[in-house]
Amino acid sequence: MANTNQYTSPLIIQRADPYIYRHTDGYYYFTASVPAYNLIEIRRARTLEGLAHAAPRTIWRKHESGPMSQLVWAPEIHYIDGKWFIYFAAAETTALDENGMFQHRMFCIECDAEDPMEGEDVWQERGQVVTDKDTFSLDATCFEANGKLYYVWAQKDKAIRGNSNLYIAEMENPWTLKTKPVMLSKPEFNWETKGFWVNEGPAIIHRNGRYFLTYSASATDENYAMGMLTVNDDVDLLDASNWSKSKKPVFQSDLSTHQYGPGHNSFTVAEDGKTDIMVYHCRDYTEIKGDPLYDPNRHTKVQAFTWNDDGTPNFGKPVPYNYD
Repeated sequence: MANTNQYTSPLIIQRADPYIYRHTDGYYYFTASVPAYNLIEIRRARTLEGLAHAAPRTIWRKHESGPMSQLVWAPEIHYIDGKWFIYFAAAETTALDENGMFQHRMFCIECDAEDPMEGEDVWQERGQVVTDKDTFSLDATCFEANGKLYYVWAQKDKAIRGNSNLYIAEMENPWTLKTKPVMLSKPEFNWETKGFWVNEGPAIIHRNGRYFLTYSASATDENYAMGMLTVNDDVDLLDASNWSKSKKPVFQSDLSTHQYGPGHNSFTVAEDGKTDIMVYHCRDYTEIKGDPLYDPNRHTKVQAFTWNDDGTPNFGKPVPYNYD
């Protein structure tokens, strides 16, 4: 795959965990973690490039206290059965627990207005998305398959080494699980366990008779890299044995162009309605001063990708910066 890109790189500065959704109204809707981790904003534009200059609208703010009062992370915007939903993670405190873990849980807000950018008044809280474990959880996404709605997320299991594993469950509605969570992946390979043992940031794309689930692993520095799970679309998605896991990363740092820690991706489609686009964040340096959590320079990037002859995605390498 040629290492070229038609979009400004980075597209949006200081926006980590980016998510872009192209709606039936022709607009691209963008949301991501903001550096202060204190609110959720949306911006929209007719083109991907236009998102860089679109004015953001705040649609939800953190609470003054309680489970949704600190470290608002990784919002995703979805449109399900005629309504808008945003999934995000938040915590009650910035302090770490006895195991050195943050205390995030997953939450959902809903908007039944046609325009999700009308403001804070059109969004209502649906509360926590509860799983079978009351542990650190984050990075929820959802997708529809064969008439069913599925939820995929990252969560800590105290019996398994590491910060988080990947889980899937069918949903009763967009904020309630219907089935018992099934673990799809845990950190096990060397490239998943650098700095921290992590599987997080799942994203789903459906092509060529298969669902491809990308995710991010290791610490959020230059070791951050993307892996992938694959499953045929005509089998039981809740049977973990139907999923296969790539043993090597499918997208990772490129030292030659100073692109470090690409990850926490999502997928959309280009303006032509055909070209597949990967959305992700990346840094252009490795010397992070202080806590990496509060280094704001994970920038949103978008780039086209192709497909291999065997029907699997070819993400290539992170495109270098071209804005200067």
